[in-house]
Amino acid sequence: MAPRNLAYSILDVFAERPLEGNPLAVFHDARSLTTANMQALARETNLAETTFVLPADDPEDDRRGVRVRIFTTQEELPFAGHPTLGTASWLHANHPALRGEEEITLQLNVGPIIVRFAAGNASGPGAGSGGESGVVARMRQNDPIFGVVHPREAVAAALGLTADDLDPAHAPQTVSTGLPFCIVPLRSLAVARRLQIAQRDAQRYLEASDAKFFYCIAPAATLGQPGEPQWHARMQFYGGEDPATGSAAGCCAAYLVQHGLAASAEPVVLEQGVEMLRPSRITVESTLQQGKVEKVFVGGRTIPVATGSFFLP
Repeated sequence: MAPRNLAYSILDVFAERPLEGNPLAVFHDARSLTTANMQALARETNLAETTFVLPADDPEDDRRGVRVRIFTTQEELPFAGHPTLGTASWLHANHPALRGEEEITLQLNVGPIIVRFAAGNASGPGAGSGGESGVVARMRQNDPIFGVVHPREAVAAALGLTADDLDPAHAPQTVSTGLPFCIVPLRSLAVARRLQIAQRDAQRYLEASDAKFFYCIAPAATLGQPGEPQWHARMQFYGGEDPATGSAAGCCAAYLVQHGLAASAEPVVLEQGVEMLRPSRITVESTLQQGKVEKVFVGGRTIPVATGSFFLP
């Protein structure tokens, strides 16, 4: 029996240059794969996330939404930000019916997510607007659900910090736009830079809470400089670190607006991945209207960097 040829691409998401941002593997056509196959391939790529496109038999049917599944090396996720943006960007450049479209809908386990592309993006891999690499896009995430407000002392202990290392004015809180994160404001950039979470302690705390992961933020060194990052973020999990976490960035945007740390409906720039030499730039925005935070947007640049094939029986 001839082996299956499973084509895939690697894209750097939330990257301003190739080999920065958060790498993502996208399998172009996963219709022949089982769930177990997908999980095994995600372990094989060994990236933070791998996505599997399940295209319709008629490409025109994908205009209503392209089915996509998202896997980490350990589990399937209902939603994640950089896989959503990166997969939609690959479809924008390569799908026979969706190439160059202004918006693409992904049908994820959390439901439909719409990704919109900036004017002037190229429809193929390579140059984007202004001759820059890749394409710029943003997605609207689900409206946020605010969960538990966590005690500073307990969160600090789970993170290997002291209570004095956390922002004294704003408590950690769980926020979800599809995946629940405990947003933890730190006192300073210096604290963020020395963050080294012991995952056993962190997981013990998280398993007893309403959050799945911690997302730690601090004012960036460039705070106040136009166009530069206002917040510095880190997300350590599974014994490693994520260069850019789009799902958490949406939750962070909602938290910042809810707590008066960012203005309603104004873009905020987050930097992440700096400590691991994979600098990422994430633009977020959310709106406070009649006491409710809604319209959460997360955007950035995606740059294709590699293609290849797996050969499986």
